Amino acid sequence: MSIRRLRSNPKTLGDVNMVTEELKNLYYKRLLPIEKYYSFHHFHSPSYEDADFDNKPMVLVMGQYSTGKTTFIRYLIEQDFPGSRVGPEPTTDCFSALMYGEQEGIIPGNALTVDPKKPFRNLDPFGNSFLNRFQCVQMPNQVLESISIIDTPGILTAAKRKLSRGYDFPAVLRWFAERVDRIILLFDAHKLEFSDELTRAFGALSGYEDKLRVVLNKADRVDSQQLMRVYGALMWSLGKVFRTPEILRVYIGSFWSEPRQMRDHYQLIELEEEDLLADIRNLPRNAAVRKLNDLVKRARLVRAHAHIISYLKQEMPTIFCKESKKHNLIYQLPVIFNKIQQQHRVPAGDFPDCTKMQEKLLGQDFSKFKTLKLSLMASLDKLLTTDIANLVPLLQQQQELRKKSLPGVLDGDFLGTFRPEHYRRDPFKELPRDDESSEADFDEWVVEKYKPKYDEIFYNLSPNEGKLSGTKVKEWMTSTLLPNSVLAHIWRLSDVDGDGMLDNEEFALAVHLIEGKLEGHWLPRELPSHLVPPSKRLSTASNDE
Repeated sequence: MSIRRLRSNPKTLGDVNMVTEELKNLYYKRLLPIEKYYSFHHFHSPSYEDADFDNKPMVLVMGQYSTGKTTFIRYLIEQDFPGSRVGPEPTTDCFSALMYGEQEGIIPGNALTVDPKKPFRNLDPFGNSFLNRFQCVQMPNQVLESISIIDTPGILTAAKRKLSRGYDFPAVLRWFAERVDRIILLFDAHKLEFSDELTRAFGALSGYEDKLRVVLNKADRVDSQQLMRVYGALMWSLGKVFRTPEILRVYIGSFWSEPRQMRDHYQLIELEEEDLLADIRNLPRNAAVRKLNDLVKRARLVRAHAHIISYLKQEMPTIFCKESKKHNLIYQLPVIFNKIQQQHRVPAGDFPDCTKMQEKLLGQDFSKFKTLKLSLMASLDKLLTTDIANLVPLLQQQQELRKKSLPGVLDGDFLGTFRPEHYRRDPFKELPRDDESSEADFDEWVVEKYKPKYDEIFYNLSPNEGKLSGTKVKEWMTSTLLPNSVLAHIWRLSDVDGDGMLDNEEFALAVHLIEGKLEGHWLPRELPSHLVPPSKRLSTASNDE
């Protein structure tokens, strides 16, 4: 079954939509009324909209400038995107949301905030200073059919910390952190530095550590001794910033499509790359689980907020000394939190940050607060105890139906063919192909003029009955030092007949694609007709029919 057919499977999409619609209904029916009643949006995040439930999983890519953020994104989607620029200086000065679109184009930030189909309407309060530096890049890219990617400006170093962005950068990061499925934080293995803005950015991610994946990038540019020292320094610095019992997972890699430098830790880089790509690959499958988890976290915060507002209302005098009592209550807020925990059995972890809550309360009129409304609280309890539990079996069914890979370097089937445990078990298994035919069929094979040179390599590898096994081809291909994910994609394109071996024409095609990649060209997603070996053209045409 082709990727395109699997993506449009109506049974799969139907189950996903069913879960999403049920979550949406629960929010509007159970949670939104109590949010409005206790003015939750004045203290915390804005209300959810349809787009927040319907949008694809989002990946936020962040880090200091020149850590490889834009290159990492190009590596994932296997192509350039409008507005991308790579260099040692700060080249990305805006937030760019990469999303799927039939036509390539850029939508400016102010237009995005009025589009009900995009999950960015609540960014409007950050003002024009931010919206002028925010854009949506739409592209007909296969990877973006399943996930969306947010590219961010490089975090300023200590030397540039006095520069002002004109908007609240940590607050914007926190807004995205609340809504994305994964946060990729990149560091440069040979330029590790913790600046003031980076520390503030860490503060914005507080509470969302479960979404965070730290990447020590460009690890092939340092030797093993330097890598161990940098890794230790990074773990020590992260431990000071993220004061949690759990240790953050740090992936060591070199995420780009160019040949890597051969180091003692080369195999470690490959294994770490597989782990991170597998994590990103599972995002569409786990999207509904993440939305349910965020809804439960929000519901718990709403419950704690309702008790806080109700308590403050009850303690306020009706006529005299209102202002002095208000300031006294704000000062006593930590004590009030403890009282609510004991009286109503609300877990301490459900409460908002006390300092930030005190700041918000200073500008509020306590006389307009409302006491507990039992019907609303009962509805909220039903959401947390019964409604969510009823959704779990449906979520498990949906996860089983969505066990599929993403295209390109994210495709687990392609990458799996290059794992040693795979080819020992089933050498280069037959890989699926799309059954769409190309528009043109060229008589001339562009690889033909280079074939004598490629044939020499082919016969030096000692083919058996005119074909090379997957094991022999893999040993030769890995000597090019291209990432395994790229070589796996080249294998899939070259094994035209899908028999798990390469004849002399298929091998010539593979070498031709490798040389093109080494020269900096992008690989095709599917094999164009002019690259199909002459002996395979009739069979591929009949298969397409």
